[in-house]
Amino acid sequence: AAVSGGPDSLALALLAQRWVAGCGGTLLALIVDHRLRPESSREAAETLARLAGQRIPARVLTLSGLHPGPALAERARQARYAILLETCRAEGILHLLLGHHAADQGETVLMRALSKSGPAGLAGMAAIVETAYVRLLRPLLSIAPEQLRDVLAEAGVAWVEDPSNVDPRALRPRLRALRADRIGSGPATKALSEAADRAGQLRAEHERETASLLGRITLRPEGFAVIESPSLPAAILSALMQAVSGAAYPPRHRSLASLASALRPATLGGTRLMEGGRMGRFLLLREMTALQPPVPACPGATWDERFRIDMPPGAATDLTFGALGDDTPRIRAYSDLPAAVLRTLPALRRHGTLVAVPHIEYPDAAACAAFAVTFRPARPVAGAPYFAP
Repeated sequence: AAVSGGPDSLALALLAQRWVAGCGGTLLALIVDHRLRPESSREAAETLARLAGQRIPARVLTLSGLHPGPALAERARQARYAILLETCRAEGILHLLLGHHAADQGETVLMRALSKSGPAGLAGMAAIVETAYVRLLRPLLSIAPEQLRDVLAEAGVAWVEDPSNVDPRALRPRLRALRADRIGSGPATKALSEAADRAGQLRAEHERETASLLGRITLRPEGFAVIESPSLPAAILSALMQAVSGAAYPPRHRSLASLASALRPATLGGTRLMEGGRMGRFLLLREMTALQPPVPACPGATWDERFRIDMPPGAATDLTFGALGDDTPRIRAYSDLPAAVLRTLPALRRHGTLVAVPHIEYPDAAACAAFAVTFRPARPVAGAPYFAP
């Protein structure tokens, strides 16, 4: 369970501890010290002590490198999730509980409405989200924050009040103040929760339909898709583009619907749609100019938000992990994939010299055996369906 020390996540930890104890399971509370306020380390220590008083094992995870400035809330959120997910992966923990409640859901719907989000976004936060290694669970999305404070009051547990929750410089606190529903059970919060629930049901139905139509498409481990249809539903093309580009969010572009209705060569959303020739009607691949630069090759490194490399302990650390690019012509004999696809494949280099291209076993299988490179986009084309709370 992710525990900030505030009332919502502390109540989540207490409730989760009771539940897992009844199931014969175990709970680990993860406290993230973001170091953005001078008192954050003290608050993390206090939260650790409060959890220990409830016999809940806990650990403090410390962030570094966060500094005040533009988009601080978003940067802090990304860093928090990254360290939580990596800790779970390293510990072999499959489920991470999050303490978002009904008022949080209402604020999320408002924020997405203000940003002109589509129907999927207006469903708010999903109760279950699949990631590459960890399943995120939000069991409290239908619960008012007042009820969570009651759980702590009954247990005699104090909590931390984070001043950022009322900082008017951030959008969420401003919306919270306008909603004027501190206990989270008023008519505005209820109406937003109901709206999110209705949108969530539609989103779940839509995602099931999307998954059922994927028989027209082959998503290849080299990070590209083969499309055998002259057209696709816009939602499927959008999901494909998100996976092939590794983007955190699907493309939002007025030309997407037109392109989906009559597929043709184009570049959009960091991807390239081209005629497939002998491989199929169309290929959807990463746009070469949108590829990220190489990164140091180390166990667990991710390049281009799509490819992960796993290496044995003690493997060489002077390698980089990036696109095959201009080395493509001299290794054409190793693969019958189109050159446009080959150029986007992940390759390993040492001081600029090509060492291995694992997807085509260059220079040979033995040289590639030490590098397990897998295609892991931020979001699958169709994974676990949306679950409303």
